[in-house]
Amino acid sequence: MRVAVIGAGYVGVVTAAGFAEFGNEVVCVDKIPEKVEMLRKGEIPFYEPGLQELVGKNLKEGRLVFTTDSPQAIRDSLVIFIAVGTPPRGDGSADLSYVEEVAREIAANLNEYKVVVTKSTVPVGTSLRIKEIINTHKNNNTGFDVASNPEFLREGSAVYDFMHPDRVVIGTDSDAAKAILRDLYRPLYLRETPFVFTDPKTSELIKYASNSFLAMKISFINEIANLCDALGADVHVVAKGMGLDGRIGPKFLHPGPGYGGSCFPKDTMALLRMAQEAGYHFHLVDSTVQVNQKQQE
Repeated sequence: MRVAVIGAGYVGVVTAAGFAEFGNEVVCVDKIPEKVEMLRKGEIPFYEPGLQELVGKNLKEGRLVFTTDSPQAIRDSLVIFIAVGTPPRGDGSADLSYVEEVAREIAANLNEYKVVVTKSTVPVGTSLRIKEIINTHKNNNTGFDVASNPEFLREGSAVYDFMHPDRVVIGTDSDAAKAILRDLYRPLYLRETPFVFTDPKTSELIKYASNSFLAMKISFINEIANLCDALGADVHVVAKGMGLDGRIGPKFLHPGPGYGGSCFPKDTMALLRMAQEAGYHFHLVDSTVQVNQKQQE
């Protein structure tokens, strides 16, 4: 299957290399010529264990190419993954300008049926927005479908996470898109990886809900740590005792300075913003953010 991945950042390169390893013909697109030239040589502009070897192997075997020519990549591909950045705005909401730019470019080069898939972490309703943009800007009657397929990659184990995911989430209202994406993920389907097929809005929310819940566990154990200091208890033993409960699990129960990185702060704030726009006060996530901010002071 011919696949295009738009955006050669962390998610884009891992996704492109992973699908190439599955046996697909993959072209990964980026606007920065210097970055594309590096990637063509098998040089990765960031460190991720195992990724350089995976990229190098698939470059050598001809299944993976890097380019700045997005129009050609779009025209040649059946499935197009959008993996561009969605940085936070000042109010905490996600900036979709890069996603919308890609949608307009897809519309301008829609020469035959495509499945357009969001890999980027995007707010609920983005798939519908992409569909509206493409319908508005396309210059023919060519059909297409839009789907949500959020990534769940951890820094430091992204290659493993792509090849051995806990689950694959696919949100689409189209039976054709569902069948194509199932076929694309066939190696994982045969391995009996759990698949969650749902509608686009639910799929988009799963990513935010997952990250916000993990952030909440971090804030919770930090609150327990503060209480342990006041009572003279040992938070590490408390965390161990909690984590041995199968319903809770030991992960993300490590007290410290709070969560950071590129995902949790952005995604918790974006979820709060989405809830606010829907007229709902998300008390738990609001408290999670406040506890984390206080922990970092």
